[in-house]
Amino acid sequence: MADILDILDIEQPTAEISRDSILHGDKVKKKYVTAKAVKRPEGMHREVFALLYNDNKDLPPLLPTDTGKAYKQTKAKLGMRKVRKWTWAPFTNPARKDNAVFHHWKRVSDEAKEYPFAQFNKQVSIPSYSESEYNQYLKSEDWSQAETDHLMDLCQRFDLRFIVIHDRWDRAAFRDRSVEDLKERYYGICATLSKVKTNPWSNTVTMVNGEKRIYHYDAEHERKRKEQLRRLFDRTQEQIDEEQMLLTELKKIEARKRERERKTQDLQKLISRADSGNLQPVNQVTNNNEGTSTPSNNASSIARRHDRKLHKKKLTAQQRPMRTVESVTVEWSGIKFPEARGTGVWLRSQRMKLPPGVGQRKTKAIEQELRLMNIDIAPTPTEAICKHFNELRSDLALALDLKNALASCEFELQALRHQYEALNPGKTLTIPPSICNSVADSESKPVGEIIDVVGSPSAMNTTI
Repeated sequence: MADILDILDIEQPTAEISRDSILHGDKVKKKYVTAKAVKRPEGMHREVFALLYNDNKDLPPLLPTDTGKAYKQTKAKLGMRKVRKWTWAPFTNPARKDNAVFHHWKRVSDEAKEYPFAQFNKQVSIPSYSESEYNQYLKSEDWSQAETDHLMDLCQRFDLRFIVIHDRWDRAAFRDRSVEDLKERYYGICATLSKVKTNPWSNTVTMVNGEKRIYHYDAEHERKRKEQLRRLFDRTQEQIDEEQMLLTELKKIEARKRERERKTQDLQKLISRADSGNLQPVNQVTNNNEGTSTPSNNASSIARRHDRKLHKKKLTAQQRPMRTVESVTVEWSGIKFPEARGTGVWLRSQRMKLPPGVGQRKTKAIEQELRLMNIDIAPTPTEAICKHFNELRSDLALALDLKNALASCEFELQALRHQYEALNPGKTLTIPPSICNSVADSESKPVGEIIDVVGSPSAMNTTI
């Protein structure tokens, strides 16, 4: 290489000899030139700048082009195989009974196949009856045999589309019938024939656990339902506004009721706290009076005894009305389930929803009692189940309230016993066995007797 450079009189590049030049002298390092990114001018939107410049600094094209680098639909890869042949062939539709012949394009390999859309021709099985069966089972005073035959023929032609059947009803030969009358007559015939003979055509019969169940059409209920929908649809704007106003007022009344209940509970808590706080001063006063009485000062001891008696009378006069307030505020009622109010469609399961006034603690207690009874918490909401399930939960809530009231009365009785012993040292409060037996047997007695025995403060005051 050096000789050739000398012959051509070309100056040789002066490069330092190093270890890398000796080992890797024949490899030329590639230099990658990175294009400097063009900065977007200030104030220009990103979308406008992307239209002006791209990675290659090319101007945007005047006509839409396809560079092949963007997202696009893949083109069909056409091979060198032979294309399948198509022919203009005739065909018939099995769903038609007039043997009409049509033509369409189809592959030669599919000529032997049936028309593919014939599988969607689903026919409804309509019952049939003989003359003797009609005279024996289906005869009716309101329907003639000619009307019944005309109805069954229309049901067969229009696949039980009763709105179309009602529209095509022959009013010139027969009297006008409503949609409900047509349905009632048809389903009545199906039910009668289902009981008389085994018919595979009947779409009104279902088998549940080997038991035959027949569909029953309630025409009167359907008429009432449509009448209610018609009235709901025919409401004026004034009636709608009045209904909204009444619903708003109802919500306000319920909110005020909940507020009163909350204030009553808070007041009850304050009364119970004040009642429990009065017991401690009584014991302190009694102990202090006993510790300071000495035989040397007879006058002062007599005065203290007199003051003690007056203090006892004041305490009994103040505490007895408090006990009466506590017993009166106990509510002996179950759960009041609200009626379903609202326009439009609503679910029957909403009737089993507990009211918002029932606390979370009571709800969990009711669910625990239902689990102990092996009863489902959310049963199937039929009419009878909704009624009995709500009554059961109401009775359970009442039983829980009575249980809590019994516990509070027992606590109150214990507090009165301690108060009596504190006011009268050396004496014990004896309760008649009749009251003890009544409290012990309160679970087996009706609600009224439990309230009379346990919840009445007059019995306790009389015993004391």
